[in-house]
Order: sequence, then structure tokens, then C-alpha cells
Amino acid sequence: MCSLAVPVVALLLLTPLMNSLPGYAFPHAFSGVPVLEDPDTRCAGCHAEIYRQYQLTAMGRGSGAALQGFLPGELQHALSDVHYRVFLRDGSAWMSFHRDKAAPKGELDGERKLEYFVGSGRRGRTFLYQQENLWFELPINYYTRRGAWDMAPNYGNSTHMPAPLPVDANCLHCHATGVSAAAVETRNRFIGQPFTQGGIGCNTCHGDPAEHLAHAGHSPMVNPDKLPVEQRDSACIQCHLEGNAVVYRPGRSLSQFRVGDNLKDIAVYFVFASEIKGGARATSQYEALLQSACKRGSGDRLTCTTCHDPHSSPLPDDRVAYFRGKCLSCHSSPALATRHHPEQRDCAACHMPARNTTDISHAQVTDHDIQRYPSASDVRDDETLVPVGDFAASDRDFGLAYAQLAQHGNRNAGERALMLLSRAEKAGASDEQLHLNLGFLDQVSGRSNEARMEYTLALQADAYDIPARTNLAVIEAASGKVQDSLRLLDAVVTADPSQTSAGLNLAFLQCSLGHVEEAHRTVARLQAMDPDSPQLRELLRSGRYGGRVCAQMISAPQSEQP
Repeated sequence: MCSLAVPVVALLLLTPLMNSLPGYAFPHAFSGVPVLEDPDTRCAGCHAEIYRQYQLTAMGRGSGAALQGFLPGELQHALSDVHYRVFLRDGSAWMSFHRDKAAPKGELDGERKLEYFVGSGRRGRTFLYQQENLWFELPINYYTRRGAWDMAPNYGNSTHMPAPLPVDANCLHCHATGVSAAAVETRNRFIGQPFTQGGIGCNTCHGDPAEHLAHAGHSPMVNPDKLPVEQRDSACIQCHLEGNAVVYRPGRSLSQFRVGDNLKDIAVYFVFASEIKGGARATSQYEALLQSACKRGSGDRLTCTTCHDPHSSPLPDDRVAYFRGKCLSCHSSPALATRHHPEQRDCAACHMPARNTTDISHAQVTDHDIQRYPSASDVRDDETLVPVGDFAASDRDFGLAYAQLAQHGNRNAGERALMLLSRAEKAGASDEQLHLNLGFLDQVSGRSNEARMEYTLALQADAYDIPARTNLAVIEAASGKVQDSLRLLDAVVTADPSQTSAGLNLAFLQCSLGHVEEAHRTVARLQAMDPDSPQLRELLRSGRYGGRVCAQMISAPQSEQP
């Protein structure tokens, strides 16, 4: 009996992904030029100047149709030897990728039609494309400060063109308005177009305007500053809090957040207890603000809008005076205003310095720790996690947070996650994420029977869970349940052919059973999505995958191979 290689990608990406059964007819395709309306023009009738100013802010320009945010350019990525080009053709935006036939890594040619942009352009921008009714981000980004295209964050050291990067509704939630619900079969297939309004619309912070408009403005709208403190702060930190780990409550997601909600009812954010202020990690603005003496001294009075007007941004020439005024509104001593380094009127230059970040979070360009003497170091004594906010997290919450660290190879975090999640399960906790992560921890520890049970429970909670199906398929194949493994893997690839790891296992198993034509069809579909996968190339070249060989994969004539 052949054994399958453990699907590393599926094991490492333990997020609530979803798939479908073979043969499912997907009705959610979107085609044609995106039609993005601006319902906020209804607000502009009475709030014309606020509307005009807001359209110039990063939030107001956070996304839109590709042609509206088009940024042409080229990139020759040395490590992968791939040449990328972003260009216009026949009234549409495109990205092409190319590598010469004589190159050591093999020929590569293709292109993607760009439908939307994401990113205001203040720091950077990327674009979205659709393939087989699934939505993905480009593997390259435009970086404004450098005025150039480069690899997407975390992919600078890629030696091949990266695998497709799926679009997630939780991410779109912080860049667009009217984000569509993900189809049940997979997270990056949307019911209709991914979003209906570019940027962050008025209703994101002020609620549904229907009644307000119906009563000619005489019905109240939500004013976040007048909400209870936690709900007030949640309106901002839903998108301006990153943390080292985030754990969603059972059945909840950030895309469900509506102004007036308390964020901790949807998600729990964790940070390292020993995180030293002002380091190289790009801590989110609110996470850093909580550490500041300003916040600790002011308490609930200090919030994001104390210093930032969400409706407008000061012009570059006015920024120093504008924010200096915000500082002096609290630090109101006349001596401070006139004698404290009068040669340097930019308070932020000393107390909120710009940081060069090393991770892929939403980079905190301005350090919101607001330290008296900013530190340049980032030393951690340990990686003990604490929740952001003044409340007690559960064993489930802590366990899932440590499991996220374990997925990046932290063995101690894995042991702690297993202990906490097992304890939560014994106490009655039961949801898809808990069982999925327990299955992962059991599987990587060699406890296949326990992992099988946990994956089965995860699938009972969410029948379309891609990691649970993929990893369970590996266990079933190893125990001789070949048909069960084939069924699980085929379901994953049918729903989402960008799942290269699951598809490789499926193709190798099909080949080993003598279903060579099916195996080649599977590989062809995978390569259409992930054309530069070295594992796919090696399978076709030598029949080798996961330390084993199926020679029939290389028996087809070269002209017939995908």
C-alpha cells in the first residue's frame, strides 16, 4: 500500500477553510467589469465637505475597481528568475509572468486579468484576480515609498512563483464595503462580486442610513464616540489591532462585525507578555497605544479619535502643527510648549519615531507606544501570550492562540496548546476550530487514531473543512482506506484546485492505483492554478512525490503532459 506525504500546506494553514463535494455546480461566478456604486453620495447631499475630505483619506481609497487604481510596472525577481509585468490591454488591467524556456527552473508563461485593487496607495497596493470562480491576490505588490513593484510580503525569498494567495473576507472587511459572504464550499469563492463599494463606507462606522435618509436626516445615526467605551474603541480596533495571534469565537468572523458590536464578542487578540516596546515587529497601532504612558494616564478618555479625525487627514505641510496641537491639548504646560526643544516642533519625531518593520503585519510606520525615551531593541524573554484587553480568556482561546504559534514550528507552544485544548474539550468545549487544531497537534505527534477522531468531529461541525478533509485523507491512506482517502481528496480539489498539497496527494494516489489519465488531469488542473510549483514539476519529471515514485506519471509523451 502506498503512503501519502503529509500535506504540509493544509497542516500549516489551520484557518476555517471550506470545500465541497465532487460534482457540485458552483453558481457564484462573477465576470465582467466590476460595477462599484458609491452609496455615500446620498450622505454628500448634507455632508458635502466631510464627504469630499473623506474621499482623500486612506480609508476612503482602500479599494476599488482595478482600472481606478491601476499602477503599471515591471519586476524581475532574481531568486525565482520570474519577470512580472503589470499593464493595460484592450481596456483591461493585466499581470503577466514569464521565465525563459532555457532557464534552469523551467519555462513559465501566463497572465492574470486584474479586477480589483486593494490598498490606498499611501503605503502600497495589490490587485485581485479571479480563476475558476475563486479569488486570489497577486504575488507582487506596489510599494509607494520605493515607487516600485516587488514581491508580496513574506515572499521575497521565494525561489519560484508563489502558489495562489486566496482572498479572505476578513481581510476585505478592512479595505472595502459590502463584502460578500463566502460560499459554503470554500472561503475565497464569493456569492457575487467580492465587494460592492470601494473603500470604507460611511455605514461601516455610522450604521445603516436607511431610516436616517427616509426621515430626511431627522433620525439618528451611530456616533462611535458616544458609544460605551468598549464598543467605541471596537469601531477602530476591528481593523487597527493585529496581535501575535487572533482567535475567533465559535461561529464568528471579523467580517460579521458591525458598529456597536464589542470586538471581544467576536475575536480575542493575543500578544507576547514580554514584547519590548518599540521593536522591529510591526505591532498594530492600538496594541502599541495600550502600552503607552498616555493611554495609561488618560484611561478611557484617550481613544483613536482623540488625535485622528477619521473624516480627513492633514495635508503633509500641516501634519507637524496638527499633531503637535493634539499633544499640547493634554501636555498643556506653557513651559513645555515654549522651552521643550523649541528647535524640534515635531513631537512624533522623538516620541513616536518611524520604525522599519521585519514582519508582514500592517506595518506601524509611526510608533504608537509614545515613549519618553524610545528603545531601538526588540528582545523577548519568552513567548507567553496574554489577551489584549481587561478580561480572562478561556482554555480554548489560549489553546488556539498557542496552536497558531505551533503551526510555525514552535514545539513548546504546541505542547501548551495540546494541554489547553484537551482540557477545554474535557470541560465540554466543542467547535470546528478546536477539533481541527487538536487533530493537527495529534497528527504531528504521531497519534493518528486521536487525530482521526478530532478531524471527524471537525467535519461534523463543518462538513466543508478543507484542512480536516485533507489531513484525514492522509491518515486514511496510511491505514489502507484508499477509497475514503480518494473521496476526501477529490472533494477538496473539486472545490478548490488551488489546494496544491491536497492535489499532489490525490494525483499520486490516482497514479499508484493505475488511474494515470485521471492523475494527469488532476495535475493539469493544479498547474493551471499554481504553474510554478516545484513539486508538480518534479512529479511530472520523475514521478516522485513525498519520497516515493510512481513511474507511470512520466510514461505519457511529453506533448501530452500538462
